[in-house]
Amino acid sequence: MKNTCAMLVSATLLPTVAFAQETTASNSQSVSDAAPLAFCSVEPVTFSSQALMPKGHVKVEANRTEIIQDAVALFSGNVDITSDTAIISASQAQVNETSSGRDLIAKGDVTYQDAQLKVESDAVTLRSEEERLEMQNTHYKLTGFVGQGAAKDIVLDTDTGIVLKEVSFTTCPEGDEDWMIRASEISLEKGTVWGQAKHTRFYIADVPVFYLPYFAFPVSNERQTGLLFPELTSSSRTGVDYTQPFYWNIAPNYDMTISPRLMTLRGLQLNTEFRYLTERSQGKAYVEYLPSDSDISGNPDRYFYRLEHQGLIADNWLLNIDFNGLSDDNYLVDLGSDYYSRADTHLYRNIGLSYYSPSLSVSVQIKDFEVLGDTADSYRAVPEIKVNYNKSLGKYVEFNLDSEVAHFDNTLNTAPTATRFHIAPTLAVPLRAAWGELVAETTVFQTVYQQDNVEDTDLKKDVERTLGQARLYGALYFERDTSWFSDDMSMTLEPKIQYLYTSYEDQTAIGFYDSTPLLTDVEGLFRGQEFTGLDRISDNNQITLGATTRMLDKNNREQFVLSVGQIFYLEDNKVVAATKNQDRSALAAEVDWRFNQNWFFHTDVQVTTDTDKVDLSSVGIEYRKDDARFIQLSHRYVRDLSGETINQIGISASWPISENWQWVGRTYRDLERNRSVETYAGIQYESCCWAVRLVAQRSLNNRYNDSGVQTTDDFDSGVSLQFIFKGIGSSGTQRSMLQDGMFGYRQPYSLN
Repeated sequence: MKNTCAMLVSATLLPTVAFAQETTASNSQSVSDAAPLAFCSVEPVTFSSQALMPKGHVKVEANRTEIIQDAVALFSGNVDITSDTAIISASQAQVNETSSGRDLIAKGDVTYQDAQLKVESDAVTLRSEEERLEMQNTHYKLTGFVGQGAAKDIVLDTDTGIVLKEVSFTTCPEGDEDWMIRASEISLEKGTVWGQAKHTRFYIADVPVFYLPYFAFPVSNERQTGLLFPELTSSSRTGVDYTQPFYWNIAPNYDMTISPRLMTLRGLQLNTEFRYLTERSQGKAYVEYLPSDSDISGNPDRYFYRLEHQGLIADNWLLNIDFNGLSDDNYLVDLGSDYYSRADTHLYRNIGLSYYSPSLSVSVQIKDFEVLGDTADSYRAVPEIKVNYNKSLGKYVEFNLDSEVAHFDNTLNTAPTATRFHIAPTLAVPLRAAWGELVAETTVFQTVYQQDNVEDTDLKKDVERTLGQARLYGALYFERDTSWFSDDMSMTLEPKIQYLYTSYEDQTAIGFYDSTPLLTDVEGLFRGQEFTGLDRISDNNQITLGATTRMLDKNNREQFVLSVGQIFYLEDNKVVAATKNQDRSALAAEVDWRFNQNWFFHTDVQVTTDTDKVDLSSVGIEYRKDDARFIQLSHRYVRDLSGETINQIGISASWPISENWQWVGRTYRDLERNRSVETYAGIQYESCCWAVRLVAQRSLNNRYNDSGVQTTDDFDSGVSLQFIFKGIGSSGTQRSMLQDGMFGYRQPYSLN
């Protein structure tokens, strides 16, 4: 049984331990965030702070204790020295009391451990007067993380910091070091956020592959100026594509990332991103510039820019800016973008000023577009002013006023332009309870248009439109216990009905400025409007019926949801653009079903009941065992979308091949044209300390020709190879491979 000698000494006995903990904490935290423990058979080192002493106290335990003239204390046999920050274990230890302070010397299988690391050493010397801790022939492991290495000497000094001589580091398990960093010296100076490494070599399987005579690295979570990890890919559009980001920490609330991008087929591109943050605003400015694109005849300069800003300029007043531009129609197709898809045809340019209060909201916006290719020119609103006011008139009546002033312009000089004034007061009586709701409301739409460039058209220069609308909506909510799918389930039934009447007025003299037909789902049946914007307001005399049923588990999570609805027209619609030749709308239905913890199903469909033809449908079914194992099948069909039929099927999958190998694949096929839209496959090997990823992709090119017409038959192919060394870069998992490509991975289910 151990003899115990408890010593209450001053906090100066182990002063440097606290500094070592502080220094290592910043470093190990940034490392541990970068690497998960997947695929590792080695358990990380753990440490419990409950074993430490109160601040300023030290406890020494040993099999044998000898004190000589109150000047020397000798401890031997299972020596444990516990302070308020660390624990030292050794075969023997000696504490010397001198005129200049106390010194501690521990020898024989010495182990030092604190909240950040565990060090095994031949000997440890602590000099309290000099506040200096020395360790010889050490092997260290990071706490809570599979990171380890060795150092010939470790010296911790409160004045100078920490110095490691002949040091190595890896995140691989001991004895199986697939990669390792070795340096002749690593030093972390006190009071700085930078460490310094000298004569650093990077080894893969004991083979040196990289050397740096000197480099500095951050040792805290504070943002630091320096190189970020590069990206290397390859495709038929760019050739070998290498990007090397450089981060510049300008100030605590300003920074910039400068990323030179070298493409063997196109040249050297410079990408910059400037970010700012103040007490009342935030935003960023992003610029890409490629001088003399060598892959295009004439070697044109190419660029893309984006400005984002959100900020308060006064109480309740908010300014928003989203402004974009690019050099040519094919920029996104050829060079890609983090902000837009290669299939986008418009780049938004919006500047908005908004005011919000409990009863009043005001927004002033300028809406513009950068149109790509021969896409139909869109109207820009310069400006658009909206005012909304709402107020309760007693206990049961609510008043709401929507108003708008907008001027619409077009880049085509021959296109009509217009200024639109609109006001819509509404009186509503909403009655709501836990069992249901009843809403009655009436609205007057008053709109005035002043149109120019209308010569030789059917449009009129001055148009005034007055419409009235009445709406009566009711819904009931029923709930009861059930055991259809499992015990402890509840079932709801939510029938709803709406009567809607909107008066008719001929609107053919009004142009289309911000209006287009809407696709309708179950919820959209109760919307009462078939167009975006205000240029067309359809006349209505109709009844809408709908119902939703839900299955809820004991935690009120939806396991099954079915919604159906249909509109019944009491008289024909007279607005030409919304003419219906049936007495009812398509039957709309939507189903979300969680069969169990692994199987999910979603579908929505619209069927024309007169002909039993499907107008629109989407179906998705997914089996998900965990984050790494899933298979998804999806199908989308639209009978008529801007004159085209959409009929596409997609399959996505992710599955481990073995413990360390992961496969991800995805393909989308256009059944209407009998061709592939995108094929994507990736395979990854991942251990606990490194990973390698190989990705191949083939997708539609979608370039615009000289006439602005988008090609639909050319394909782009690419292959990328990426190495990830955990602990010094991104951890890299199959999730990032799933998100790559044109479509990426999406789980299209609304179940909560």
